[in-house]
Amino acid sequence: MPRKPRIHFPGAVYHVILRGNDGQDTFFDEADRSRFFFLLQGGTERFRHSIHAFCLMSNHIHLAVQVKEIPLSRIMQNLGFRYTQYFNRRYKKTGHLFQGRYKALLIDADNYLLELMRYIHLNPTRAGMVTRPESYPWSSHRAYLGREKLPWLTTDWILGQFANAERYQSFIEDGVKEGYRKEFHVGSFEGRALGDDRFIEEALFQAEEPARENLSLDALIESVCRAYGLSKAELASRSRVRQISEARAMAALFVRETEMLMMVDLGREIKQDVSSLSQAARRLEMRIESDSHLEKRFREIQSRISNPQLSSLTPSGSLVSRN
Repeated sequence: MPRKPRIHFPGAVYHVILRGNDGQDTFFDEADRSRFFFLLQGGTERFRHSIHAFCLMSNHIHLAVQVKEIPLSRIMQNLGFRYTQYFNRRYKKTGHLFQGRYKALLIDADNYLLELMRYIHLNPTRAGMVTRPESYPWSSHRAYLGREKLPWLTTDWILGQFANAERYQSFIEDGVKEGYRKEFHVGSFEGRALGDDRFIEEALFQAEEPARENLSLDALIESVCRAYGLSKAELASRSRVRQISEARAMAALFVRETEMLMMVDLGREIKQDVSSLSQAARRLEMRIESDSHLEKRFREIQSRISNPQLSSLTPSGSLVSRN
């Protein structure tokens, strides 16, 4: 059964859980966690999302993330990919570090974000690692108490719900005896969202989910071909010309980041090996990190996909300039 797409709209808040593959540890020392902090900060600067709370455990991570226009899938794929690169390089390992698809639950922030933040901050106490949450250095709780500064952490909304720091701390302490809360893991709607019927209806309306599901593989391939000035036959050829190879990698990257599309279907459509397409997508993502021209081309194709009117424009053969 195909997986359902995540509900995305600007302003959406998610509880994200990223677990180590087969339960393996993802952090071994302070340097590992500091590197993850660095990548979290870099992500907020690049993708303009907000992190309201976090907790880095030994073999999994909790985040409360609020997105803008860029969907959570791109944010998390970038974060997981870059940290895995660091981890494998440092420990001379290969392969996946994180367990399959990360868990992300859309949250009704008005009714659940405060309790979610408390639930995240109390992870170390529930696990018996510390007796008081402020004793654990790898969550956002200490920053909320003013004991450390994390410029990339968004604290204004949550702290604005309390008259002072003492009220905030009392709220956290009131939940110390609280156990596992299933609703923060499975939600109330198809395992995708936590909120009442009205919130779900509004979220689906804002996400325009039916329109998003209409994105077809053919439309994506056409957009990529137009951006590169190629025909579909050229994309499906055995040519290793750089422009054609890059176009294939770009198509694969979009498929990987579009939850209703599958790499196996792309491979069948353009007569390419699925493993090769996946590897090409990963290499291209690395190049996009440091190549502004490639990122502009990525944005151009993204714009064509989200604005069907652009499909009638003749590609200029060069990158689109944005003011």
